[in-house]
Amino acid sequence: MRQHKFTLEEHELPTHYYNVVADMPNKPLPPLHPGTREPIGPEMLGPLFPQALIAQEMTTDRLVDIPEEVRDKYLKYRPTPLFRAHDLEKHLDTPARIYYKYEGVSPSGSHKPNTALAQAYYNKVEGTKKIVTETGAGQWGSALSFACAQFGLECEVFMVKLSYNQKPYRKTLMNTYGASVHASPTPLTEAGQGILAADPNSPGSLGIAISEAVEVAAQDPDAKYALGSVLNHVLLHQTVVGQEAVKQMEKAGEMPDVVIAPFGGGSNFAGLSFPFLGKNLKEGSNIRCIASEPTSCPKLTRGQFRYDFGDTVGMTPLLPMYTLGHNFVPAPIHAGGLRYHGAGVVVSQLLKDELIEARAHSQLECFEAGVTFARCEGILPAPETCHALATAFAEAERCKKEGKDDVILIHLCGHGHFDLGAYETYLRGELQHHELSDADIAASLAQLDTPVPA
Repeated sequence: MRQHKFTLEEHELPTHYYNVVADMPNKPLPPLHPGTREPIGPEMLGPLFPQALIAQEMTTDRLVDIPEEVRDKYLKYRPTPLFRAHDLEKHLDTPARIYYKYEGVSPSGSHKPNTALAQAYYNKVEGTKKIVTETGAGQWGSALSFACAQFGLECEVFMVKLSYNQKPYRKTLMNTYGASVHASPTPLTEAGQGILAADPNSPGSLGIAISEAVEVAAQDPDAKYALGSVLNHVLLHQTVVGQEAVKQMEKAGEMPDVVIAPFGGGSNFAGLSFPFLGKNLKEGSNIRCIASEPTSCPKLTRGQFRYDFGDTVGMTPLLPMYTLGHNFVPAPIHAGGLRYHGAGVVVSQLLKDELIEARAHSQLECFEAGVTFARCEGILPAPETCHALATAFAEAERCKKEGKDDVILIHLCGHGHFDLGAYETYLRGELQHHELSDADIAASLAQLDTPVPA
């Protein structure tokens, strides 16, 4: 009988997070103060984050210990399984060997608890009573709600209005874990009021929701803010995924030629790819790492590398990243977790240095890939995950044309059980195609008055 599933024992769960910054040839540029435009120190982040996370944000150490209390919580669902997609390979008629790392087995159904549990723990240790955050599709909000319940913290979530309406049961899941949830933009904050005054029918965006969450957290002395992607410490926590995958691929007697993951802000892509990228940087391996994004929000493939705000209103430090402009509001695609205007600083530097690749796909192409995967492998993937599948299918076709038996590894970062409405729309033939024109992108970038890195 052919081997299909590759598992690890509990004692093989990683004991450290891997920090790719330690091995990067060019370190990321520093964040800048939004007012002075000078590099900031850790003191500026103090009102929003606990000191342990600020230290992780700034560190260049290669390995960072995972606290035992966090590892104990990870054991609720980690290590997660790695599968070989034999039936998908047969359907695609490709010589490529396709594997996928499945994070949908977590309590909230995605990879997001890997950082949510860590962030909740560090906040609890430092006396935080409440964590405020934003969420796009609801995966991050669900994960942080779960994590706060684990460590006895309050949780308040600003959910992008479009996804709040598209995915009502994500809100129910967050409420079940004990969180309060708002459809962003709201009239509860100055940021939200300003957006609604300009556009009462605004569908919202991650940038807007971030502005609201940051405003609320900054005004409450018992609260801190948490981000589910983009920042260095978030990417760091997600590397438990890739470290497990390295061991599992070794058990399978293989090592990937291509590693593919969806891309919104960076945590998904970083989680799987960074440990493999580390093998390139430290050992001279030649593993291609590809980030898959939507054509309707293509910051990596069509954006500009420059300093920009992480939120819409301009409350965050200026970050050196690939961006479409912080005022950019993406089209209402169903992959809500990928509707973010910018890319994480570390990922941006890696792309600038041509150490990673990026691809963009339309949502019609992605849902077609998702349905094909579900029919072959039995798992309904989240719309975000479908982007990685679309890239993987293109790579499998390349292997077929070139007669190569490359090993392809996909980050199947979450299930799509809360996204059945989107699948129903697709299956009825009513899903819309969205793609930006060059003029749309140029108009958004023209609004920026932030520094361009030298």
